[in-house]
Amino acid sequence: MADELAQDIIAKIKAHAEPDGEEITEKTELTALGIHSLELTEIIFDLEEAYGIEIEMSTSDAWSNLKNVGDIVEAVRALIAKQKA
Repeated sequence: MADELAQDIIAKIKAHAEPDGEEITEKTELTALGIHSLELTEIIFDLEEAYGIEIEMSTSDAWSNLKNVGDIVEAVRALIAKQKA
């Protein structure tokens, strides 16, 4: 079961995903959601604004590093932890 942070991030991703009725989990591939570079950029902006973090990666880097929803959750979790340290 996803924790509160993961659930919140999934909700933000769902706002940009192509609705197909399937449940989005941390294992869901971004490409399966119809998320392409523009949507990924918008998701990253949403996450930066929501959590007061800065995700420093170009869209091409993001695509090579972020394959599924869990990758995004872990990246945001690490940035939040680094910010609090």
